[in-house]
Amino acid sequence: MNVRLLSSQKKPKLIVVVAFDRAEDGELFTAYGPTDQQSEDRAVRTAKALAGQHVGVIAWSRDADPALGDGPPTTLFVSGDVPDME
Repeated sequence: MNVRLLSSQKKPKLIVVVAFDRAEDGELFTAYGPTDQQSEDRAVRTAKALAGQHVGVIAWSRDADPALGDGPPTTLFVSGDVPDME
């Protein structure tokens, strides 16, 4: 039996929200997350809700295809100060 990925099927995605605060020495630290989200829309809503409570927040996604490896991240929402994603 051959199994094909139909073009209508979505590729699996890793969708994450992380919020940051600043330590007394000025360094950013993770204050919330990273948390997996069920959808990109939900990730953006969560990130927007956290934006007023932290110095920085980011929501991002990337394709998570085990056969191809992790794809590059796509920023869905960013507010304030966040570290570089590398």
